[in-house]
Amino acid sequence: MRRIKRAFLIDNIPKFKNNLFSWAQQFETIVWLDSNNYKQKYSSYDCLLAADRFTFIEKNYYTAFDKLKEFQSKTNDYIFGYIAYDLKNDVENLSSSNFDGLNFSDLFFFQPKRLIFIKKNKVEFQYLKVIADEIDADFKTINNYKDNLQFKNIKSEINIKQKIQKSEYLQKVKKLIEHIKKGNLYEANFCKEFYSENSCIDPVVAYKQLNKISKTPFASFLKIDDKYVLCASPERFIRKEKSKVISQPIKGTTKRLINNIDDAILASNLIRDEKERAENIMTVDLVRNDLSKNSMRGKVKVEELCRLYSFEHVHQLVSTVVSKIKKNTHPVDIIKNCFPMGSMTGTPKISAMKILETLENTKRGLYSGTIGYFTPNNNFDFNVVIRSILYNAKNKYISYSAGGAITAKSNPEKEYEECFLKAKAMKKTLLK
Repeated sequence: MRRIKRAFLIDNIPKFKNNLFSWAQQFETIVWLDSNNYKQKYSSYDCLLAADRFTFIEKNYYTAFDKLKEFQSKTNDYIFGYIAYDLKNDVENLSSSNFDGLNFSDLFFFQPKRLIFIKKNKVEFQYLKVIADEIDADFKTINNYKDNLQFKNIKSEINIKQKIQKSEYLQKVKKLIEHIKKGNLYEANFCKEFYSENSCIDPVVAYKQLNKISKTPFASFLKIDDKYVLCASPERFIRKEKSKVISQPIKGTTKRLINNIDDAILASNLIRDEKERAENIMTVDLVRNDLSKNSMRGKVKVEELCRLYSFEHVHQLVSTVVSKIKKNTHPVDIIKNCFPMGSMTGTPKISAMKILETLENTKRGLYSGTIGYFTPNNNFDFNVVIRSILYNAKNKYISYSAGGAITAKSNPEKEYEECFLKAKAMKKTLLK
């Protein structure tokens, strides 16, 4: 179905963005993507809203990629949504039997009636033709929007617990190191869940707080009926621009300090840290292998290796791997052949996923999955769902997870501390 486009120039973009985000909450289905003005080499917009589903697909993992491929091809339009980590079971002969307190579907994509892009001081509306006559009225409403809702964050009911206590966590890291010494794997991204039961938050307020605390280039807000993802991700999973595919795995983390000199020392130490660099380089090798499945011979290259990127709470090492794909490659096949992302699994990937399933006691679900979109011309862009609060309002269940790469040189105590460092912004958001 054809889209009608209208563009407007805006004097006060921050105000318009805030109005737009609040106005969008009237719809049952929303994907909000925000770069927070973080300058990336590969980007298409500053902020984007997709809302009000027209057609959609919702699936468990079984044959999910085939169904997504069919839906994407048939729709031939923008579609937005997510792929949960447990679609690994569709890619390989794997399973997920751990506890799941959130109950998100394994896959969800929708064709939005309303699509609004922001870049610099320009706002572009792209509405399906059936509602195109609403563009002018919506623009006027958003521009003058007054938030009359009284949001209440019920902080007194939030009691954050750990699914894996410290002593158990340390033992499980030691088991992973034993697997590494036996040659069963080289590296694995081990994760643990923090959760609160019978708890309520206002997801709009919580997202704004999280985004204020931790401004990241791949932030997103996802709402599907009574399920929410409040995401402050610093990491891109995979992007396609015509025949070029880009993946930007993150591995290697250290905290930020207030003192500029001390902060610079930590950053410099991270760049030279052999263990952190090894994590990143092993993940880069895995990503190169995944991209090669759909790449032309000799067309997989590393543009950046272990480059330092600094965010609100952490310094991290980011690598950029690119490839040129074969002609007539379906975009969904590219994602399937790279999923789940190497930064959240390990090497070798299948062995790592099998072992992690036995050691983690929570189903990852949408955590370490991906949120993003396909365009009508078969391009796409997807993040990695980390640094995120997941919320099932009906079940009153709040969850966030954190993890890190375990290698032969890992110190279990330091790995445990790193989980709390990565979870800092989510905890502060919920308990502020």
